[in-house]
Amino acid sequence: MHRSGLSLIEVLVVLVLIGVLLGTAFPPFIASRDRAAVRSAVTAAVAAFDAARTLALTRARHAAVRIDTAAGRLVVHAAADTVLRLAMGPAWGVRLSASRDSSGVAPDGLGYGAANLRLVIRRGGAADTLTVSRLGRVTRR
Repeated sequence: MHRSGLSLIEVLVVLVLIGVLLGTAFPPFIASRDRAAVRSAVTAAVAAFDAARTLALTRARHAAVRIDTAAGRLVVHAAADTVLRLAMGPAWGVRLSASRDSSGVAPDGLGYGAANLRLVIRRGGAADTLTVSRLGRVTRR
């Protein structure tokens, strides 16, 4: 009588090979996901700073972007109105760190405050830095 099938050793060899393949493919996949999340969060942060500048110019009032690093959130204010809440931590799983807690924009569209703002957005090994100048320009490094 002839039996067809796999022996226990053959099954273990196949499982070990699958484990090795997954072990080599998984870390680059995770790094790629982290970079994509950071890029998306940076794009959203740039949009928030641009929105504050546009609101200041169109409403001829002061606007500001407040940075809540603990909650991973950006909040755009125009005068007394809260215009935009951007929950970056929950949305993309990123962490924020900033040199200041807010960035203001004067009615003429220029930055309002004493110094530049540096916002670092990171997830895992991926990180990107935004700098908001006193002139209101947002640059990415």
